[in-house]
Amino acid sequence: MAKEKPHVNIVFIGHVDHGKSTTIGRLLFDTANIPENIIKKFEEMGEKGKSFKFAWVMDRLKEERERGITIDVAHTKFETPHKYITIIDAPGHRDFVKNMITGASQADAAVLVVAATDGVMPQTKEHAFLARTLGINHIIVAINKMDMVNYDEKKFKAVADQVKKLLMMLGYKDFPIIPISAWEGDNVVKKSDNMPWYNGPTLIDALDQIPEPPKPTDKPLRIPIQDVYSIKGVGTVPVGRVETGVLRVGDVVIFEPASTIFHKAIQGEVKSIEMHHEAMQEALPGDNIGFNVRGVGKNDIKRGDVAGHTTNPPTVVRPKDTFKAQIIVLNHPTAITVGYTPVLHAHTLQVAVRFEQLLAKLDPRTGNIVEENPQFIKTGDSAIVVLRPTKPMVIEPVKEIPQMGRFAIRDMGQTVAAGMVISIQKAE
Repeated sequence: MAKEKPHVNIVFIGHVDHGKSTTIGRLLFDTANIPENIIKKFEEMGEKGKSFKFAWVMDRLKEERERGITIDVAHTKFETPHKYITIIDAPGHRDFVKNMITGASQADAAVLVVAATDGVMPQTKEHAFLARTLGINHIIVAINKMDMVNYDEKKFKAVADQVKKLLMMLGYKDFPIIPISAWEGDNVVKKSDNMPWYNGPTLIDALDQIPEPPKPTDKPLRIPIQDVYSIKGVGTVPVGRVETGVLRVGDVVIFEPASTIFHKAIQGEVKSIEMHHEAMQEALPGDNIGFNVRGVGKNDIKRGDVAGHTTNPPTVVRPKDTFKAQIIVLNHPTAITVGYTPVLHAHTLQVAVRFEQLLAKLDPRTGNIVEENPQFIKTGDSAIVVLRPTKPMVIEPVKEIPQMGRFAIRDMGQTVAAGMVISIQKAE
């Protein structure tokens, strides 16, 4: 494979109706990345000029994608002069979380879209918190709908200050804040004449300047499995994204916790690796791949399992074990107490976990302990807790393999908390 541009995964976040999908649609349209057949459909429907529904473009792309199975499932790609960018489309909050945590990708950067008409809203805060907890270190702010406030600099500054306060409280430092109108196309790909007072980068310039994410090739191999296919003439092909380490043809890999079911290890030799339908000899972190393993059947492994080398297998936490985690409660209708059993989402995994202990409540700003062994924790609280999975799962301490140590907790169709694994306590 030719040396490609650095690959960056980006997620668009922000409050509902602030224009995330429209911004993505505009980016793709102005960089000529919308498939021809979709543009044709618009023309047939007379969707032209002002009534161009960019958000509709994303929905159509999604349908197109769902019909054909490719390794990079819900993603849209485009290139800037120096980067190859994959957009993880996350229109609704629910999708955002699923994609961020259990999707094929962990985002390297986020674009936070905030409407100039509304400013910072509850979901703006929630998404920003989540991005931070999930380890997204690079953020770009797009203040959208500037056309609806007559491109007013004062209005932009007021909203920019709100966002700045929120992000700095979360520990973000240098981030561009760009006034845009996704609907009209101001400052998305083309510099706007409507805001002569702004002389910073356009959105595409800012995307082009995202630092290349470091590739953790020195860490043990971890590939969370997203799907398993049986391909005629090839055999069983697990599909997933390499989070850490390097996978080479000829390596012997083991799948966990698949091997615990019949007490026999599910392992074998890697016969071939491919990405975007091209064969490759080795796969690095960030690569979405399919790989064929000799001696492994389609029913031996499933989504949520993790592949690693037999010499350094993935860490399995069983129901007799527990793990200590730091969490932030984003949204719970009442309070969380010992015994609460919601669903934990990490990499491609979903497993119910029980809250065994509430060890301490923390000050979210400083991380200092404010209360030992609290009776309950509620929305807005940060805490150290002990969790027990209801079935075996792979998770790693965040200090050892950060990519495998972050998770979200969901219940009642919403994200209740986000957190990271501090340590794992194995039962004797």
